[in-house]
Amino acid sequence: MKQKKKLNLPKLIGHRGVKNLCPENTIESIKKAFDIGLRYVEVDVKISKDEIPILLHDDTLERTTTGTGLAVDFDYNFLKKLDAGQYFYNDKTNNFIPKLSDVLDLCKLMGGNLNIELKPNLNFEKKNVQKILDLTKDIEDIEIFYSSFDLNSFIEISNLFVSSNRSFLLDSFDEYSLNDLFSITGKYDANICGLNIEIISQEIIEKIKKKNLLITVYSEKNISKNEAKDCFNIGVDSIFVDDPSKLINIYD
Repeated sequence: MKQKKKLNLPKLIGHRGVKNLCPENTIESIKKAFDIGLRYVEVDVKISKDEIPILLHDDTLERTTTGTGLAVDFDYNFLKKLDAGQYFYNDKTNNFIPKLSDVLDLCKLMGGNLNIELKPNLNFEKKNVQKILDLTKDIEDIEIFYSSFDLNSFIEISNLFVSSNRSFLLDSFDEYSLNDLFSITGKYDANICGLNIEIISQEIIEKIKKKNLLITVYSEKNISKNEAKDCFNIGVDSIFVDDPSKLINIYD
């Protein structure tokens, strides 16, 4: 395992590749992100039944593939046969659920960097983190940082890879307060936090900056040019974008 490096996060990070331009969490989507000039993408990772780290956002397969049920109930050989692009194009495609190893190879080939969101496979959180780390812990030629909304997953990655770059994510202040965020990131020596755009303000960003945390912001919809400008004006470091077309020439 390598020592933590100071991250130089770009203003724009592709969200699940570029999920408004191509099917999310697919090779097509990640390649598109790098082709149009992004140098970082975020992907969602969990394990299959045979403990292979794969890209999938939801617990179940229905929304983004032609499958049904929990991904963790199926071996990867079955999952790879599902169409992961038909929902997007309303037609059959050659898109499949990629393995994390496929994405790492693509990042190395295209000079891209990766934010791996650790998705909580219920009761498989520890195994999920362990299998992801098996693939990524010794990689030096691309930047990687890990993130999670799930406290158990965040603690596991923090304990197993103390020198990694890590982000704790908050969708609201209902479950965890701002002080909870500071306690968690401080206790586990995290250097990044990620917040829903709906809960940020200049006051909150200033308080976080005093803790020397990098700040990423995401939204349920694509972040507009005006929203992006507002974020950066109050000190946000990076935003996750679904479609960077109107932003890439401003913040590349």
